Amino acid sequence: MPRVCTALAFAALIPITAQAEPINISLYSPSGGFHDATGVITGSSTIDLGALTLNGGSTTTFYVSGLELSRNYAVDFTLNGSLDEFRVELFDPSGNANDAIDDGASPAPDGYSVSNNVDGLSFAQDAGLARSALFAGGGAIVTADEVTHRGDILLFSGLSGAEDARVTFGLRNRGSNGFLLQITALGGMAEAPEPASMLLLGTGLAGLAAARRRLAQRRA
Repeated sequence: MPRVCTALAFAALIPITAQAEPINISLYSPSGGFHDATGVITGSSTIDLGALTLNGGSTTTFYVSGLELSRNYAVDFTLNGSLDEFRVELFDPSGNANDAIDDGASPAPDGYSVSNNVDGLSFAQDAGLARSALFAGGGAIVTADEVTHRGDILLFSGLSGAEDARVTFGLRNRGSNGFLLQITALGGMAEAPEPASMLLLGTGLAGLAAARRRLAQRRA
């Protein structure tokens, strides 16, 4: 018994190392044809969402928690789908004192509000992290709104119907207890007509031209 007491006393002298809360990312709500191909993988400073498939008009929203305060993270994922542009936005839990300054230009999911310029959420502006959507033959044009109370928004456009794009952007949290990361496909590319359709179209135009010639000959 004395040995046990000695051991407990020695253990009490060993400092307990504080451990950070693990990063948690879960699917909050998908809609309109979203497909998660590989699931969620997280690292110490990189959040890899795997492969996401978004059709035109579809949306997927992730719940994110456990990020270290004021630390810059890089979010990566492969986007599948013939898209021209997509939008990424952050939503802050509602009920905070800063909700009063929300612009409210875009609707927020129940229980959340748009991310304003003082709630601590951002896409790590001025952090030097890449913001890109790269695909075979080029890259998207990235437009950001992070300094107004309208919301924290990244718009990726000019994908020209790329079927696969590697997307990267920064993320920073300075105080929100869990927030939402929403990815929305804003528009798909029109599909090229099939050869049979082109043949029918050509035949129809030729017939119309012939009818006009006969009508002109009758009038003459």
